[in-house]
Amino acid sequence: MWMAGYGGRTEPASGVRHPLWIKVLVVEDAGGRRGVVMSSDTLGIPRTIYENTVSALGAKHGLEPSQIMLHASHTHCGPVLRGALHDIYPLDGEQLRLIGEYSAKLEEGIVETVGRAIADLAPARLFAGQGVTRFAVNRRNNVEGDVPRLREEGALLGPVDHSVPTLVVRRPDGALKTVVFGYACHNTTLSFNEWCGDYAGFAQLALERSHAGAVAMFFAGCGADQNPLPRRSVELAQRYGGMLAAAVEEVLLDSPTELAPELRSALELVPLKLGAAPTRTELDEIAKGPDSNYRVRWAKRLLAELDAGKPFQREYPYPVQVWSLGGQRWIALGGEVVVDYALRFKAEYGTGTWVAGYCNDVMAYIPSRRVLMEDVPPRASKRWGYEGNTSMMVYGLPAHRWADDVEDVIGFAVRRLLGRLSE
Repeated sequence: MWMAGYGGRTEPASGVRHPLWIKVLVVEDAGGRRGVVMSSDTLGIPRTIYENTVSALGAKHGLEPSQIMLHASHTHCGPVLRGALHDIYPLDGEQLRLIGEYSAKLEEGIVETVGRAIADLAPARLFAGQGVTRFAVNRRNNVEGDVPRLREEGALLGPVDHSVPTLVVRRPDGALKTVVFGYACHNTTLSFNEWCGDYAGFAQLALERSHAGAVAMFFAGCGADQNPLPRRSVELAQRYGGMLAAAVEEVLLDSPTELAPELRSALELVPLKLGAAPTRTELDEIAKGPDSNYRVRWAKRLLAELDAGKPFQREYPYPVQVWSLGGQRWIALGGEVVVDYALRFKAEYGTGTWVAGYCNDVMAYIPSRRVLMEDVPPRASKRWGYEGNTSMMVYGLPAHRWADDVEDVIGFAVRRLLGRLSE
């Protein structure tokens, strides 16, 4: 199959560095309310897979959408999925067939694995802690080739979130059953053609080797503008995975806080408005280029929609989810979320707040207002432009950017949902 994440690849996957996984933790509180956490070695869960999975889990297990949290590690060494970034890959009919078959299989696998986790419910104690590791670098503010020198000089620039939020599940005898941990950094150390979970996969493997019988699960934080630097070698992916695993090990040793057996959850699909749509004149000009260019494929697809009388979408149903797990706040946002959101919500709701991105539906980059404004041409820095502007074409949306109020709409939704949990 074709691999997801990089438009510059010229052929499908050629081998396996280590297996790709979906893993599921189901918790049930003292009142019988359940919550599902899934981790996956995928670039992102597309909207159709999210909707189909949530619908099936509701019908089969009586779960509400707010009780289901589907995480993607954002590895760029996983498979292309149905309806996600198709413009950037040179997909023929056979590849589209394989993608459709695999996506259906993935949906079935998630539902089956949730059922197995429900069947495996047993008494447990939950704990929350937060570690730290520092390999994430703000890619908008630091030239990749300069990072080793800048790190040595203590001169790296830009906002970062180096926290490692960690959920620990122990059996009544104290044995570790599951550990769920996150980090705000692109899972992009590697760009080769082998299936691999990247640094997040190596971190999980390291923890599972150290704790026989335990399951390690990763979720991506708000790392859309963060990269693991330097990168591009398996050795570095293993090194960063080891650093992340070591941060989790520190939490396990450091008496994390025990959580009360209570789960509260809320979710909204918030309408996010898109910025101005491209004009037919603009699309006609872009479409004159070679079909090997993803921008050309994007323009031709949108022109076909115009010719068919199909209006461009002007807003997107964006998932905002919040949990209170024994008092531990957990905010889960869709899309590729920049680090400003994590820093904002920690400032508003406490430094111990967990903030995940790449959750439930990955439809585009989610810039803060600062990033959105920096990326409007003419730009003050050559490092700027992608997260808040040109990435929208990569994701196939009929706009170059979100509307200016994107951060406020998401921020108000988080506040509204957290307020609902307190009622």
